[in-house]
Amino acid sequence: MKTFVIVIIIFSALGVWFLFSRSSEPGPKSDIIARNGLHWHSNLSISIFGEAQGIPAGLGLEKLPHNPIHTHDRDNIIHMEFSGTVRKDDLLLARFFEAWGKTFDKNCVLDKCSGTDGRLKMLVNGKENSDFENYMMQDEDKIEIIFKKVE
Repeated sequence: MKTFVIVIIIFSALGVWFLFSRSSEPGPKSDIIARNGLHWHSNLSISIFGEAQGIPAGLGLEKLPHNPIHTHDRDNIIHMEFSGTVRKDDLLLARFFEAWGKTFDKNCVLDKCSGTDGRLKMLVNGKENSDFENYMMQDEDKIEIIFKKVE
């Protein structure tokens, strides 16, 4: 009987620990996209004055641990391969450019900034989007970043 009580106490303690460890994730629960990881893909094209800009293969895979946001080939596909809890902030387009080491925000892409030379715009699935670096990528998105001459 004593062993049975000890086993019950141990399992109860483990259950309480499990519940509290899951509920103590930092940040608001509304920011959680997935609890058990995800594997999404978005297509990204960058055009400067009508010329397509290449996105390197293997970006984010150069060192261990690999960046969960990365490329495999030169096919413009951004891979988002996360394990565990995934939050909105993890999926921001800015995270891809950080992994690449390149500039991207509402004013600039790569080495071009809005001003007298041109204007930056972004389309997501064919619709203009003003979130730029704060855009949260979704599975199967088609993201177009366009820098063109001021008309």
